[in-house]
Amino acid sequence: MSTHEFFLIVHLILFVYWLGGDLGVFYSSGFVVNENLSKETRLIASKIMLNLDLFPRMCLSLMLTVGGILSEFKGLEHPLWQMIGIILLGPFWLGMVLTIHFNHGKAWAQRLTQFDFWFRWAVIIGILISVGYSFSTGRLAPAPWIGGKLVIFAVLVFCGIMIRMALKGFIDGLRAIGMDAVTAESNAGMRASLARVRPWVLAIWAGLLVETYLGVVEPGSPEQLALVMGW
Repeated sequence: MSTHEFFLIVHLILFVYWLGGDLGVFYSSGFVVNENLSKETRLIASKIMLNLDLFPRMCLSLMLTVGGILSEFKGLEHPLWQMIGIILLGPFWLGMVLTIHFNHGKAWAQRLTQFDFWFRWAVIIGILISVGYSFSTGRLAPAPWIGGKLVIFAVLVFCGIMIRMALKGFIDGLRAIGMDAVTAESNAGMRASLARVRPWVLAIWAGLLVETYLGVVEPGSPEQLALVMGW
């Protein structure tokens, strides 16, 4: 197996577990907000949901690194300092995701969660600036679809931030279930919170499908243009 084939397989695995995990999280969340179920059932559903949610977040954290390495095989060369940053980004982001997940509730983990929030904003801004500069200088001319994938990835990160901001009512209701202090208001707050999250989740699914199309078809690439023109 070549290096290119290895990272291509990893890239596909990340896509599958991201989308599949997201579907599982969304499905299980419906049991958490179901007030007709017992407290124990709702808590078990919430545990399944939160543990499943780790996989999409892990996939998200590694996608830029794997995609950056794959872009080298498409002729998009990176200077050494940039490639070092691309390679280190994935393990750093993944480590932060895992640390937050397994230390939930600790004071220092809450500060790390806040750092992660602003880190994601920095990723979004950094991607948009990088893509804009690369298009303006013609660097992405041989592979414009890579720029499209990067922009969509930035949108996916943004959707994740919006989901996090919309989940307050859901989290508050989950705490109420755990403390056996469920009220009609807390149940309503959970349902309303989940309703606000739904459009952002659907946007992520749609974005992942567009990412897949761009990665497979590679619109604008010399190979795709040759195929369209019948060369």
